[in-house]
Amino acid sequence: MEQIVHTLQRFVWGPGMLVFFLATGIRFTVQSGFFQFTKIPIWMGKTIGALRKDREMRRSGDEHSISQFQSFCTALAATLGTGNITGVATALVFGGPGSIFWLWVSAFLGMMTGYAENYLGIKYRYRNSEGKWIGGAMVYMERGLKCRPLAVVFALCCMGASLGMGNMVQGNSMAKGLEAAFHIPSFVTGTVCMLLVAVVVTGGMKRIAAFTEKLVPVISVAYLGGALIVLGTNLSMTAEAFGMIFREAFQLRAAAGGATGYTMMQAVRMGIARGIFSNEAGLGSSVMAHAQADVKKPEIQGMWAMAEIFIDSVVVCTITALVILVSGVYEPSVFLEKIHGGMEPVDGTTLTGMAFGTVIPFGEQFLAAATVLFAFATIVGWSYFGEQTAAYLGKEKGTAVYRLVYILLTLPGCIAAPQLIWELSDALNGMMAMPNLVALFFLGNEVKYIKKTADLHKNEKESNGCNKKEIVLK
Repeated sequence: MEQIVHTLQRFVWGPGMLVFFLATGIRFTVQSGFFQFTKIPIWMGKTIGALRKDREMRRSGDEHSISQFQSFCTALAATLGTGNITGVATALVFGGPGSIFWLWVSAFLGMMTGYAENYLGIKYRYRNSEGKWIGGAMVYMERGLKCRPLAVVFALCCMGASLGMGNMVQGNSMAKGLEAAFHIPSFVTGTVCMLLVAVVVTGGMKRIAAFTEKLVPVISVAYLGGALIVLGTNLSMTAEAFGMIFREAFQLRAAAGGATGYTMMQAVRMGIARGIFSNEAGLGSSVMAHAQADVKKPEIQGMWAMAEIFIDSVVVCTITALVILVSGVYEPSVFLEKIHGGMEPVDGTTLTGMAFGTVIPFGEQFLAAATVLFAFATIVGWSYFGEQTAAYLGKEKGTAVYRLVYILLTLPGCIAAPQLIWELSDALNGMMAMPNLVALFFLGNEVKYIKKTADLHKNEKESNGCNKKEIVLK
């Protein structure tokens, strides 16, 4: 079984899949006229920049919807996690500093992939008999692409990934971090975590959104504050760290001996893979949260998805990478010698903790606490993603069963998440992407963009099957 899962995981995340991800991002970047670069004032102004001015973005008057900011925080909660800490450090260990440049490439292209999938998520969502929104990537596969079998495959993979990568893997990282830093037994962590998850997820989308709306800003500020202390102490090294990233991104061959330098191929593969792992652009997972937003125009929610990916990968991942590079704990030659010798190099969480510890007293404990909060936010966010797919497959009974299983799996996940669970969850993540990227390929021409802020107020024709207006901008 382990060999089968390992082979599946390597196949799903092989070079072909990474090229497919990049090609999708390039397609929507070109199609939009490089929107993420040329229209920064628009997409930033209509999301983060508008929070103070527009109360409706923070609070929804619709009892069956959540606010745009809450949907943003729920989606961000599911992506902010081990990918921003362990994933970045792993990219540096196995791909070198140049991998961070390719992580940026993956993120900027992924911003337009995220825009496209969430535009379609709003366009094709619909209300059920109770007035609740039914939305997600599986909905635009069924209603837009007219292919329910593809939607069922996506839903099954998403539900499996939520139980593994979204729950057990995150819980295991949380428990191991607390055990190493504070000597708290995994059973205790698992029990407390299971009870807290039960309290949050049994309250439905409204409670999950209210929780993530409060937790995400707090943990983000705390983590970034600690990181900025490390960067401020090593300010003179920051320019050299950026220089190293750009210089080694295009290193065509390793240094003499092949064991003292990273190649461009290593940097590209690790940077793109870790970028996708971090922001999940192209997986279709975030559509479940964004589809619940109280918003009328698909363009708006597409821009919230862009802001989410930008904060997750461009801001948080970059700061983590810089902390490691300027701290003095990063030893690429040592890592490469161990890799070529078949030995296990330092794990990503330990390396990041060592970097924080060079400046902040009890830096490893600080990072462990941050990892716990990030991981718990991911567990809560992914619970809703899986719940939506369970509802799609099994209606109310499916939702109830899934919720119970999700809560109960938290405890064994914290105690023991073997390598088999990690690799199976990683494979299911990639298998989610396959039907989603196919749907984006065929539905991509339906995605519309704005050229100026005034265009958001122009409604020129009825939307497709949602009894709403769709903005067509020429």
